Amino acid sequence: MAFALLLLGSGALASAAMAAGAGQGEAPARAAGAPLRVEAQIQPQVPASASEVKLSFAPIVARTAPAVVNVYAQKTAQQRANPIFDDPFFRRFFGGQGGPGLRAPERVQRSLGSGVIVDPAGIVVTNFHVIEGADEIRIALNDKREYEAEVLLRDQRTDLAVLRIKTEVKETFASIELGNSDELAVGDLALAIGDPFGVGQTVTQGIISALARTQVGISDYQFFIQTDAAINPGNSGGALVDMAGRLVGINSAIYSRSGGSIGIGFAIPVNMVRVVVEQAKGGSKSVRRPWLGARLQRVTPDIAESLGLPRPTGVLVQDVVAQSPAAKAGLRLGDLIVAVEGQAIDDPESLNYRFATRPIGGKAALAVNRGGKEVSLVVVLEGAPETVPRDELVVRARSPFAGATVVNLSPAVAEELKVDANATGVVIYDVDDNSPAAAAGFKPGDVVVEVNGEKVARTRDLEQLVRTPLRVWRVTVGRAGRTITALLPG
Repeated sequence: MAFALLLLGSGALASAAMAAGAGQGEAPARAAGAPLRVEAQIQPQVPASASEVKLSFAPIVARTAPAVVNVYAQKTAQQRANPIFDDPFFRRFFGGQGGPGLRAPERVQRSLGSGVIVDPAGIVVTNFHVIEGADEIRIALNDKREYEAEVLLRDQRTDLAVLRIKTEVKETFASIELGNSDELAVGDLALAIGDPFGVGQTVTQGIISALARTQVGISDYQFFIQTDAAINPGNSGGALVDMAGRLVGINSAIYSRSGGSIGIGFAIPVNMVRVVVEQAKGGSKSVRRPWLGARLQRVTPDIAESLGLPRPTGVLVQDVVAQSPAAKAGLRLGDLIVAVEGQAIDDPESLNYRFATRPIGGKAALAVNRGGKEVSLVVVLEGAPETVPRDELVVRARSPFAGATVVNLSPAVAEELKVDANATGVVIYDVDDNSPAAAAGFKPGDVVVEVNGEKVARTRDLEQLVRTPLRVWRVTVGRAGRTITALLPG
């Protein structure tokens, strides 16, 4: 049976799929002559008082539900009268518009999600995918009042967005206190609040099923809280609340066969949410995060055996960027990082999360296994530097690169696009839909190394090389550690 990962706000299925199978193990046989264990039985008890009969989550809901809102996003998209005009050749032939009289009416796309007010001034957190590409965003409170909202910050890498409710006069809104997701334990009770399927605000109850889920495939920073509280399409951006009425996560996705809840939901930990909110409130339009400056590798069972470890744990340092915080702290090739600030590390995603939730300007203590000995290192938390200006360029000249936005590669760009920081060249930052660059297969993060045998060191080099139209282009790019050379039509 196949499971699909469902982003709850837009209802779009992510490409990741999970094969599920469950086997039933047999109970171990009792050794001959061993005493028979008698498990203690919990006897049913009659409630001793009226207060025990009235035990309820209602007080928590009454305190938190007013701060959970509906987020309505609207996007106006142009659709063509005939699909043939999606072909770049026909668009060029008809002047890029499909020809006179062939332009179809605009189509309005709408999405529904949830959000959480985290500041009485009307600061709202939701998922990036709920408001992605939206021209207009409206917020509806649970008391039926509606407001327009503006976007303060979009952070696709965490799938978070921060909005502000627009009001003509200053208002104070109900808000939820931010908790500490590091204090959660598997088995803790939790409430999910949102607007599933657009039926209206709904509260469901469950437990924390797992922590530090790092192989979900939703965003760049994977470190999710798993819960069995029922969450469904429309819950995206809604609140996961603990028993103290504090926000501990933003509900984001579920695994599902049918599009509905089967008890496997994922939430972004509030410690990550806090970082994004604080930077948005500080006026930043993007999130700056600490940069380690090291390439890391997951420890497999084979690697663990070769290192003499009892089990796979930590992350192995494959490379250290010169003059990076890792290099300055004394981190070396072959070191095994096993903890950050006392928090155990089991994979690169865990380390990335621990760094991403700490403030720039501070320090982080690393516990390192070096040749079987424990070593303590202190890393100064710095943002990745832009050692060369980005010099952003949108390629317009007729070539396979037309429609691509390229920038000069630096540690900051490499960290942002998940590119090897030691790579050199020009990196593709964005690709327009239906452009020649998209048709050629270029993707954000591709490093352009050579064009027709000429090295590309800066964006202006590429601009110069594409000025002369050619029938065939020989292009070499670096992608995910591989070098690809291809002949592309002009």
